[in-house]
Amino acid sequence: MSNQTEQKQQGDGQLVRGLKSRHLTMISLGGSIGTGLFLASGGAIHTAGPGGALVAYAAIGFMVYFLMTSLGEMAAYMPVSGSFSTYAGKFVDPALGFALGWNYWFNWAITIAAEISAASLIVKYWLPESSSLLWSALFLCIIVFINYLSVQAFGESEYWFSMIKVATVLIFIVVGIMMILGIMGDNNAGFSNLTAGAAPFNGGFMALLGVFMTAGFSFQGTELIGVTAGESEDPAKNVPKAVKQIFWRILLFYILSIFVIGTLISYSDPLLLNADITNIAVSPFTIVFEKAGFAFAASVMNAIILTSVLSAGSSGLYASTRMLWVLAKEGKAPRWLQLLNGRGIPVAALAVTAAIGMLAFFASLFGEGVVYMWLLNASGMCGFITWLGIAISHYRFRRAFIVQGYSLDELPYRAKWFPFGPIVAFIVCMIVIIGQGYSMFREGNVNVYGLIATYIGLPLFIMIFIGYKVKYRTRVVPLHECRIKD
Repeated sequence: MSNQTEQKQQGDGQLVRGLKSRHLTMISLGGSIGTGLFLASGGAIHTAGPGGALVAYAAIGFMVYFLMTSLGEMAAYMPVSGSFSTYAGKFVDPALGFALGWNYWFNWAITIAAEISAASLIVKYWLPESSSLLWSALFLCIIVFINYLSVQAFGESEYWFSMIKVATVLIFIVVGIMMILGIMGDNNAGFSNLTAGAAPFNGGFMALLGVFMTAGFSFQGTELIGVTAGESEDPAKNVPKAVKQIFWRILLFYILSIFVIGTLISYSDPLLLNADITNIAVSPFTIVFEKAGFAFAASVMNAIILTSVLSAGSSGLYASTRMLWVLAKEGKAPRWLQLLNGRGIPVAALAVTAAIGMLAFFASLFGEGVVYMWLLNASGMCGFITWLGIAISHYRFRRAFIVQGYSLDELPYRAKWFPFGPIVAFIVCMIVIIGQGYSMFREGNVNVYGLIATYIGLPLFIMIFIGYKVKYRTRVVPLHECRIKD
């Protein structure tokens, strides 16, 4: 893109289209690879067996594929940084767009705090006596600096962060398959772990449902492609290209990784249950690499998971900053948040979002983290609400597109199997949202506190939606009135 074009965009108060095709591809890929795969996959196999984990992750992956094709169709045709917030306002109800925008901003602003907290815990693997506060401050400064430089700097950092994750997973799969075939490492089990005891399914339907929820959280972040479309050099070409690869990436990275872990490690191995952000040594990836004879596997995985966490924090700051900027542009947030610097970065929105993330982090240091845990629980539901909004918006967009006489040939990218895709995504998201608190009902005893903490994000979203709707008396936009083209 020429400097003249960039200056024109900045002069018009617009973001700079500086993200290349490779950036979009790797950002959408990196969004779905993180601690959910490196750590939570072990617990999923322990809970539901290798077969149950495969079924749960495949089902969520199937839904995410349809969801991303829906988002891809709208983003390629109408690339805006507000993405699903803007689409919901145009094609469903302005109140839904308002609520989705603030919901998504809140989700990522709180997640930033979670990521910098996790990063400081990871560093303690090497430096157990060091200050968590110092490391958290350093990591927050790093991700703010990356986002402040330029959108190209963000895209380039995400490209290399994602490249590290992709390379790790590919090496893991190749090494794992060679171990399964007896070419390298020490694997005397063959395929027996897939059938031993209660494997491949363990714990029945309720265990499968629990892993279903975990898998849903693992895939959150893939919708970032919709936000980045507003700053892509050629969204009509680059967005479809990135979306088309999502299904195969999900299949390759998640399904094959879980197959390898389930084959090489027994689902009953207690190490799988103990994998978490504070214990990298028992990540299923670490266990497999150690079985293959790789020295320092834990330290290497620790470094990779650290880059993964920092990548998630940087992506979260980017997404929430752009969403807040768009809300300000649309008159749904204070106007001063529209401020852009000379490089097209929404600096006011960036500063506010970073400040909220910092405050949420400090909340984790007081009162045994009770306030912070409530904030985190509230944000946990936000991702699924966003996905629900995407499915509804696409269904309405396509119907309005036809009702207003447009030809499907005008779409740069067309989602397959409409309306099956958005309907399936809607149903699965509803099941996941409703089923979040299933574990609170055990043996007839209801965990009321846990139930409220789990679902607090839902009433907050509904209150924001109803509040805006009542104040501005909005209505569902009739199909023939939807603004397909501005």
